[in-house]
Amino acid sequence: MQWSDQAIILGIRRHGESSAIAEVMTASRGRHLGMVRSGRSRAMQPVLQPGNTVELTWRARLDEHMGEFRIEPLELRAARLMEAATSVYGIQALGALLRLLPERDPHPHLYEALAVIVDHLEDPADAGELFVRFELAVLNDLGFGLDLTECVATGTREDLAYVSPKSGRAVCRASGAPYADRMLVLPEFLAVEARSAADYDSLAAAFRLTAFFLNRHVYEPRGLKVSSARDGFVNAALKALKPSSSAA
Repeated sequence: MQWSDQAIILGIRRHGESSAIAEVMTASRGRHLGMVRSGRSRAMQPVLQPGNTVELTWRARLDEHMGEFRIEPLELRAARLMEAATSVYGIQALGALLRLLPERDPHPHLYEALAVIVDHLEDPADAGELFVRFELAVLNDLGFGLDLTECVATGTREDLAYVSPKSGRAVCRASGAPYADRMLVLPEFLAVEARSAADYDSLAAAFRLTAFFLNRHVYEPRGLKVSSARDGFVNAALKALKPSSSAA
């Protein structure tokens, strides 16, 4: 059995004296594991770092075996990703999200989204907005997608301001106002006709929105804890965007 594909490194762990097990997100075959012989060598260690894009060839005797990777570097981002807190935590949090999906289950759109995000992790506003959209995409692929395109009560696509915690569907301001204390805020940048980018308040609301549905539908039913890397990423992104307090 053999195939080749592009992939982004998600994680690495040692295997024996000199080899390593690489976890990658491939372009067409989903999240995949494979052994890299001499993966702990001086030449391979810089390549097998989270966030790097590689060309890999997988070989195994049978399809169900873990198999071996032969890896060639395409784009080495790891050193740059160590320069900002959003990058350090972000690449770990993205890997944790992808581990919620079955191994070897193809998600080409998530690979494309991941490739975009890793090139923007140093910018807190861009990284935060892209990360939230990535969480929404993972929820959708797990079968728990939110419908933020129109009001569940009226069908309008205008002035969407809330999300129903029960249905996961958008609610317009007029219909949701009487129940605002029971609704989740729909950040403006996630609305179907968004005209603004994320700022501190809208990004904080977006993180609360995705966390609510991930906890309800994924983490709690599976008995899992939220990745500490997500908390680190959220705190780093919001800290960078927090408005400076005015001088007294």
